[in-house]
Amino acid sequence: MASFNYLCVVILLMMINSRSYVAAQLAPVSVISTDGLLPNGNFEQGPNPSDLKKITIVGKYSLPKWVKKGLVRYVSGGHKRVGFTFNVTRGVHAVSLGQDTFIRVTYGSNTADFAFPSKPLYLSDKADTFAWGFQTAASTAYVLFSNPTGHPKYPACGPLIQAVAIKELPPPPTTTIDNNLIQNGNFEIGPYTLENFTTGVYIHPYTLNPVSPLPGWIIESRYTIRYINSKDFFIPSGSSAVELLVGGKENAIAQVIGTTPKMYYNLTYTIGDANNGCIGSMEVQASADKETIKVKYESQGKGGVTHASFRFQAVSLSFTTRISFWSVFYHNTVDDPNRFCGPVLDNVRVVLDP
Repeated sequence: MASFNYLCVVILLMMINSRSYVAAQLAPVSVISTDGLLPNGNFEQGPNPSDLKKITIVGKYSLPKWVKKGLVRYVSGGHKRVGFTFNVTRGVHAVSLGQDTFIRVTYGSNTADFAFPSKPLYLSDKADTFAWGFQTAASTAYVLFSNPTGHPKYPACGPLIQAVAIKELPPPPTTTIDNNLIQNGNFEIGPYTLENFTTGVYIHPYTLNPVSPLPGWIIESRYTIRYINSKDFFIPSGSSAVELLVGGKENAIAQVIGTTPKMYYNLTYTIGDANNGCIGSMEVQASADKETIKVKYESQGKGGVTHASFRFQAVSLSFTTRISFWSVFYHNTVDDPNRFCGPVLDNVRVVLDP
């Protein structure tokens, strides 16, 4: 086991509130034998009835396996708050924390913070799943969620945490596979996927999460991409791929590879749709150094693919080339106009053209 471990926390969120925090201590990283939920990571082990005041948890250690401080509520599926019904889609219980959420991981003497906005889901009974990658510097990690803001006028509004899982990620390979200069080009190495949950996993850009939950890849600009699997979506090949959710360079995925100046290379990849009702004319732009190509795909929203390739010459004297992909257009699913969708990217390869 290496002294520095790459881990990925996956969080399942909906909406609700409080000014509080809830934390969990993980087992030493060196003895984590399987990936999956943290101890009581789906909150199905609830407080004793004597430790509940209606739905408010009373007592610092009343939520099994977790430590809490402040106003934390234990919410059951379908519970009504401020006129809304929140359907807990995975399991039957969750913990409410507040309108804005912070997640913090503490290891040794170092602390890494990550913040993300919780998108309101008033028109949907679905939850969102987020991934956050981090690197440990000690054998024990602490996961902590907090709500530093909230809204005193609306104490019942904010995110609802339904499940928290963790996965250890292997470091990027140091050698090429089948002469492919792209690392993890088939996206088979990525964040943990929660069972019985079908909306994919959102991965945030490098500016918010420098340790990518998708080894080898950099999520550029401002917005997330979605990591999807073959169990719940159509995947061109293998078990995983990525979906580009926002149009333009605001939602690009990239990788820097080693190349030799003036040498020629072939870039090949597959695009398609995830069989999730994302219908329309799609277009993915790929770039390698100063060369670009746009590939169109007419999506019927039922799953399909098209293959693309182009030849480029490495020009950078730094012996590296940045390979980037982004969706040209914005798309929404036909059954939910508030949900972004987009083209699926898979099977990225760069090989030397002799």
